[in-house]
Amino acid sequence: MSHIPVLQKEVLEYLAPRPNENFIDCTIGGGGHSAAISERIAPGGKILGIEWDFELYKKLAAKIKNKKQEIKNNLILVCDNFANLEKIVKKHNFKPVQGILFDLGLSSWHLEESERGFSFLKDEPLIMRYCWKQETQDPKSKIQPQPISNGLGCPAPNNKRLGQNFKELLTAEKIINEWSESDIERILREYGEERFTKKIAQKIVEQRRINRIKSTFQLVEIIKKAVPQWYCRQKRHPATKTFQALRIAANHELENLKQALLQALDILEPKGRIAVISFHSLEDRIVKSFFKEKKREGLLNILTKKPIIPTLKEISSNPRSRSAKLRVAVKTN
Repeated sequence: MSHIPVLQKEVLEYLAPRPNENFIDCTIGGGGHSAAISERIAPGGKILGIEWDFELYKKLAAKIKNKKQEIKNNLILVCDNFANLEKIVKKHNFKPVQGILFDLGLSSWHLEESERGFSFLKDEPLIMRYCWKQETQDPKSKIQPQPISNGLGCPAPNNKRLGQNFKELLTAEKIINEWSESDIERILREYGEERFTKKIAQKIVEQRRINRIKSTFQLVEIIKKAVPQWYCRQKRHPATKTFQALRIAANHELENLKQALLQALDILEPKGRIAVISFHSLEDRIVKSFFKEKKREGLLNILTKKPIIPTLKEISSNPRSRSAKLRVAVKTN
């Protein structure tokens, strides 16, 4: 399944791209949103597309090269973490900027093809990282990424918890096998809003004393043993919140978002617009709070009094859009 851009019509309506304007797509992924924007900013406008995952970066670069992705010849494609937004913009001298988009959704590719343990429905290694194994890229490939800096997502090597070597990136496996029970319980509570944090953390520690927990199915079974039977019979899979918490922790997702929003506001031209699509309450809370704070400071005007959500028609054609929320604000003069 290909990644279908969520709320594309609404994004275009609120960002309102016009000829010769410049936009930043902080999570370009498969390029769907950028392709639609590129048509409206031609002939002189440009897009700075940022993709943290080297595999997705490589796929999009190949699609553009083979003309399978209809993005006009106005794209600068960068492999980096959007927490480094100011550095990226400065490096590419990308200004002025009239609009910035964040689409924070986990892509279909990550769930179905990455083999990194994002899905609890597949038996895969417990990696759950977007920034993963750039150092193993094919040296013969003509598609080379921009250097990936030591932002929050790719931790600096002097962080003891994350290892002494840059290659020893934090993974879900490291978290559940090496972190203390109290730390595991904390992230399940703060990042997963899980109801049975203590029981799950206790069961993880109990099981890892016997054998290291390495796969998604191992973890799913541990979670099922830790929670009440009625919890396993709910519509939502019992591992959903635990997997969300581990993914957020492994990638420092919330910290990255907070940093990027601050930088985006500085980068935008007056009357420039910032649009954020979030997919869970933690992200949405950060965006809502940021917009309100900057409105009080007189730096932003909020264009969406309530978040924009997908229509029933869109949810029917793209079920993964059901939890999406779009918030948009405009920078004041």
